[in-house]
Amino acid sequence: MSRRKNVLDQREIRIMETKVKTYVESFASALDLFLKDCEIRNLRPHTIRYYQNEIYACLNQLREQGINVDTLSPIQITQEHIRENVITFMRHQKGLRIVTINTRLRALRAFFNYLYKAKHIPNNPFDGITLLKDRKTVIATFTAEQLKKLFKQPDLRTFTGVRDYTILMLLLETGIRANELVGITLQDILWGDDLIVIRQAKSYRQRQVPITKPMRQQLKKYLAIRGSVETNALFVTVDNNPLSKRGLQNQIKKYGDSAGIKGVRCSPHTFRHTFAKLSVQNGANIFELQAILGHTSFEIVKTYVNLFGNDVRDRHKEFSPLKMLNNRI
Repeated sequence: MSRRKNVLDQREIRIMETKVKTYVESFASALDLFLKDCEIRNLRPHTIRYYQNEIYACLNQLREQGINVDTLSPIQITQEHIRENVITFMRHQKGLRIVTINTRLRALRAFFNYLYKAKHIPNNPFDGITLLKDRKTVIATFTAEQLKKLFKQPDLRTFTGVRDYTILMLLLETGIRANELVGITLQDILWGDDLIVIRQAKSYRQRQVPITKPMRQQLKKYLAIRGSVETNALFVTVDNNPLSKRGLQNQIKKYGDSAGIKGVRCSPHTFRHTFAKLSVQNGANIFELQAILGHTSFEIVKTYVNLFGNDVRDRHKEFSPLKMLNNRI
């Protein structure tokens, strides 16, 4: 065998000059990179907090199982970790609901998808991992009697009572999300067109929702009592600060408790479902519902139509096989 040359040739020199890709070494640095990317993509603060909280919760979950996450690198996470130390642990050791498990899996999937696409890890442990199948449950909505009880709860002799009564009306009138409601400003009300501009939409697509005369009149009464304050937020606290999403949720829950409402969660989202139900039953079509609710696809809207539409129920009275049988008895 001939003796090799000690001096490197051009090809070998290029090999030496090529930078070797170094992967992320710790979860702390990986999470920092991921959250910075979320901010660059201008994700909503609520979404970023959701990702952060779920990833931290997963790390604590691994600690419970004796895994030292301080020395563990995302590179070392495998499909087996996801299946056994995340999914199986949450289902059988913690007894968590499938919807809760899927919520965490979505956050972890976004985290590892980013790391893989940005080449911070060589392999994606979420390849081949799917969300758990869950049975579809009937969407809970308020009954007419429950709505009457809820609307009797705000004390209309107080500022917060008038504000909250107006909020309950607006939630039922438009079906907007909690985050969308607290984001409404004075400039977003288009009085001449009977419209409210929704800017804090989940889909980042602004939309306009219509309001009727009673809603417009109630908004004017509330604004006359609200008066001029430093913030341009439509709904404010007694300290004249913008009402927060958490504050809104707490108020509606409080009214639900005082009204003695059982069997349904008193929340802005239940108002959203109730709006959809009543709209469908009063003749709203799938396109109208999608435009007002702000859904980017028809899938969820179809669910409302299928659940609450009267057409199938009314037609069933005509084509029911039992009806034919009864005619022969």
